Amino acid sequence: MIWHRRLAVGLIAALVVIVLDQAAKLAVLRLFEGEAGRVYEVLPFFNLRLTFNRGITFGLFNNSDTANALIFSGLALVIVLVLLAALARSGSWHTGLALGMIIGGAVGNLTDRLRLDAVVDFLDFHLSSWHFYIFNLGDSGICLGVGVLLLDSLLVRAESPK
Repeated sequence: MIWHRRLAVGLIAALVVIVLDQAAKLAVLRLFEGEAGRVYEVLPFFNLRLTFNRGITFGLFNNSDTANALIFSGLALVIVLVLLAALARSGSWHTGLALGMIIGGAVGNLTDRLRLDAVVDFLDFHLSSWHFYIFNLGDSGICLGVGVLLLDSLLVRAESPK
């Protein structure tokens, strides 16, 4: 029964990340009318800037090669399947939550690749003229999930007997 709760926490987290990610991307695509490169200044340190990432993390391999969508989609699918197996065996609700957030972000970005041959990125934080990488809510779910896993591993390691 506890196993089912951990699995449910992870699957709900994945679904929440997917829905928020895809809803935000749809809103941004409508706002920008699909036109990449335009910028809306929201705050002095935050812009909405539509980009289409055909590569991987931090824009690596971001080119118009049509093979990218296939290769990175296949890779993402394998990763999601591995993470789902890990979720099924997760030992705690917070591990399940973290894996669910990572799965949700990966599925959100995979959905973009399958629909658009690229991932929609739009969150642009900056300090004066220095801009961080442009990202989306799915990326945020992945990073937060990895952060929870790292924190969990540090706390568990700190509590384990010597």
